[in-house]
Amino acid sequence: MFSLSTCWNSGRHTDGRAMLREIRDLGFGHAELSHGIRVSLLPGIVEAVDAGEIKISSLHNFCPLPMGVTHPAPNLYQFSDERPRQRELALKHTLKTFEFASRVGASLVVLHLGSIPMKDYTGRLCDLLERGQNHSPKYQKLCAEAEQAREAKKEKPVARVYELLRQILPEAERRGLTLGCENRQALEEIPLESDFEFFLRDFDSPHVAYWHDCGHAQIKEHLGFIHHAMHLESLAPRLAGFHVHDVLYPAGDHAAPGDGTVNFAALKPFVKPEHIKVFELGPALPVEAVQRGVAHVKAIWGAE
Repeated sequence: MFSLSTCWNSGRHTDGRAMLREIRDLGFGHAELSHGIRVSLLPGIVEAVDAGEIKISSLHNFCPLPMGVTHPAPNLYQFSDERPRQRELALKHTLKTFEFASRVGASLVVLHLGSIPMKDYTGRLCDLLERGQNHSPKYQKLCAEAEQAREAKKEKPVARVYELLRQILPEAERRGLTLGCENRQALEEIPLESDFEFFLRDFDSPHVAYWHDCGHAQIKEHLGFIHHAMHLESLAPRLAGFHVHDVLYPAGDHAAPGDGTVNFAALKPFVKPEHIKVFELGPALPVEAVQRGVAHVKAIWGAE
């Protein structure tokens, strides 16, 4: 199943039905409701779904946005936050996402799980990559510092993530929802790339799955922390789907597939017809670029 995320067009629409019709008119039978869905878009979304104009493949937490928030905000509240009130809000709005997912017939919710409080090593390393200094002593020193810092500080944030996930999992199971736990591009975000297998082992439920973001994995490969295809292969048994986009080196993600450094052919062995494959493209991309990117991936992965 191929789907197109509303992150591409929600910002320029005031009517949810028109937003989804634009996606349908590009040839998509499914859309993902992303983390930029304002409350004002909900009536039109429900109308389009109830009329059978399009199906909803998935939602990206938090969807809809909390009242008063008008911009995409997937990390507005974090499961890992040390402040109990922030975790309460993360729980509240995640459950609202589950409720809306059931209303529109979606089967999966994509989650960001949180982060370890530490310096922005990712941004500093990407700056060095842009200057061609990825083999410099400074780059290697920063990588080592980042690895040491996140290992030293991860225990409590990870424990808070586990606690909140255990709170929401029964509701996901009751509603028949799969939780797609997404790999992230920043080095401080949870689960760490080396911890994903342990995480999935700890949550051995058919309602907890791995969600592979092609762009984020490619950025981690540029940083030197993973090999993209090998990382995907290691988690393939628990894979539910993909966010599909490309990366302009070193970290310009949400680009049209075929325009960047992602080797989609290397990922093909792990792509199955039952996976949800969501094109998550930047809002600045014109229709022609979207169509070109979709054609590029389908030519490699197949049309299903």
